[in-house]
Amino acid sequence: MIIRNEVKPRIGLMGNPSDGYYGKTIAFLFNNFSARTILWESPQLQILSNQQDRSHFKSMEELVEDVNANGYYGGICLIKATIKKFSDYCYENNLSFQKKNFTIQYETNIPRGVGLAGSSAIITSTLKSLMQFYKVYIPLEIQPNLILSVEKDELKIQAGLQDRVVQALGGIVYMDFSREIMEKQGYGRYEIMKVSLPNFFLAYLDKGEESNKFHSNLRYRYERGEKDVIEAMKEFASLTVKAKKVLERGDYLELGKLMDANFDLRREIMGDKVIGEKNIEMVEIARRMGSPAKFSGSGGAIVGLIKDNFSELKRVYASRGFNIISVICDG
Repeated sequence: MIIRNEVKPRIGLMGNPSDGYYGKTIAFLFNNFSARTILWESPQLQILSNQQDRSHFKSMEELVEDVNANGYYGGICLIKATIKKFSDYCYENNLSFQKKNFTIQYETNIPRGVGLAGSSAIITSTLKSLMQFYKVYIPLEIQPNLILSVEKDELKIQAGLQDRVVQALGGIVYMDFSREIMEKQGYGRYEIMKVSLPNFFLAYLDKGEESNKFHSNLRYRYERGEKDVIEAMKEFASLTVKAKKVLERGDYLELGKLMDANFDLRREIMGDKVIGEKNIEMVEIARRMGSPAKFSGSGGAIVGLIKDNFSELKRVYASRGFNIISVICDG
């Protein structure tokens, strides 16, 4: 039996980066890219390498180009960590399963390091395959916590629940991570929204910054109790509640205003140096052309509204060396 799973990248539409700070967010999956795993039974447990896991190069220059494109770690470390956490979870929860081995391979075309949840897509796909292979049921609301623990506990990557929730549940998801909810049940309140989305574009860099750059200082300031950061997280949550209402009534003009406000607040609390010149330029291009825009995640990519101007948007972004696509929404 061959088990195949595919997980799409996500766009954080509203509220980010408050998902790791008892906030509220709205995110959705889109179909332009994906991460896929294939798993089958085998005599030994084996993880097959991908192009991102190369160890042979024609020259030092080729190695440098590969590191610049894919970083130092490919997907194998993500898969190994997922297998370990899956085993730990089963042991801790007295879940028995047949002792058998497998071979797993992965492939992904999700752009790296630009805040599209490419790493968690590989982890989520791997977890789904392991559950199917070993016939182990993990409650849907618990799966994002387990996926997050792979990155935070095993790989020491700063992250929040948003990406893992929407990739586990699919579609368009409203997430409430309020402290009282999280402390009561250990996970947030998640609602799959039955709404139509407007036309979006995604502009992104060839290689972004790792999300730790954006989150590490913010986490320190939050835990230190800086008033402006605490208040900003409350405002991100408020913007998300408003966005939920305007999406439900199809008011895309108001949605655009909220998107702009989300980015402006993030820029205010983090500063231009952390946000980055190229990220700011991508947003400002959109705004000059009448399209509201904001980060789609941690940085390196922005999501904006298309207002019958996609051809012109493509021309301008391409002229500045940015990638741009029309977003194909999930479902």
